[in-house]
Amino acid sequence: MDTQAIKQRFGITGHDPYLERAIHVAVQVAPTDLTVLITGESGTGKEVFPKIVHQSSARKHGPYIAVNCGAIPEGTIDSELFGHEKGSFTGAHEARKGYFEVVDGGTIFLDEVAELPLSTQVRLLRVLETGEFLKVGSSKVIKTDVRVVAATNVNIPEAIDKGKFRQDLFYRLNTVPILIPPLRERKQDILILFKRFALDFAEKYRMPPLQLTEEAALMMENFRWPGNIRQLKNVTEQISIIEKTKTVTAEVLERYLPRENSVSLPVLYNRDKEEDRFSERDLLYKVLFDMKKDIIELKKTVAGLAQNEIESTQPAPQARPLVKNFIPDFEQSVDSFGNIEIESDDEEFLGFQPSEVIDENLSLEKKEIDMIRRALSKHMGKRKNAAKELGISERTLYRKIKEYNIDQ
Repeated sequence: MDTQAIKQRFGITGHDPYLERAIHVAVQVAPTDLTVLITGESGTGKEVFPKIVHQSSARKHGPYIAVNCGAIPEGTIDSELFGHEKGSFTGAHEARKGYFEVVDGGTIFLDEVAELPLSTQVRLLRVLETGEFLKVGSSKVIKTDVRVVAATNVNIPEAIDKGKFRQDLFYRLNTVPILIPPLRERKQDILILFKRFALDFAEKYRMPPLQLTEEAALMMENFRWPGNIRQLKNVTEQISIIEKTKTVTAEVLERYLPRENSVSLPVLYNRDKEEDRFSERDLLYKVLFDMKKDIIELKKTVAGLAQNEIESTQPAPQARPLVKNFIPDFEQSVDSFGNIEIESDDEEFLGFQPSEVIDENLSLEKKEIDMIRRALSKHMGKRKNAAKELGISERTLYRKIKEYNIDQ
């Protein structure tokens, strides 16, 4: 049976290449017993494709049942699918056959399969692999010959990452995948579907069919339709019933379309979903960047103070300003105690003699020794606490104690 005949038989409207590809795959896989997983957004018409698979297969004379897994309470889903024995749980007054036993030789459509509890997913995996299952409250193995077609609008790889869906079950169900495109990607089919729904409701309610102005048609094509075909059908029915004038203008149509996501614009960055992924990394980068800025500012401040002290004690040579940026051989650094270490091939440009540097260093060493002794005394000789008090590592403190021969 060709694609056009399938569309007429099952009431499928549209000429989108991806839609026709999905129909072609469903027809091709139908004669086999391979498991089929149908994916697509809510409202795209996924429920039609299991019927295509069943009616185009050798099981078309066998039973067919569609089960909405999301509509069955978690406490009774095992009983519904696999049956139970009398007295197996409270309220089980008699034995009951499950869907897998009733549909033996036919096809079962598991809609919203991602809503199944993990314990039920284990039972389903066993049926797919061996064709066997156990009733609730029974130890007797039951064999069944059932073709399984499943559907979901959930991103199953994401559900697997979150621990909500079994990876092995996904691979077992996804033997043949069929993807139904959303309506916003079938722009050429939007007006065709609208005209079909308008005619159906005109016949149902005995009224003239709706007509779109050029502006309204353009607005309808550019709308994102988050509810897909189901939403388009509902909007068409609302306008058919409420509006007395059957010529739909852009102003009229706008009253029936939600304001958010109303046009097909580029999708904005979704901060809510990405915040968990990037917030910690961004925060770390910010902290490191701020620390780097603080260190640079501290170096500039300490260097400025040292230069001011030098200029106040020794006059600088004329025409040789003390500006670091114009002296290529000048290097300076600040150690963990805030000491200035200055190196240069030209000692005269600094404006002081080596002996004066030694005196300054001796003064700073005395201060360091005094600070180290006070910290050690305060913490009763515990180097770890003393190092923390001084803001240096314990290894640096040990080196300083050894260097200055400090008694503990």
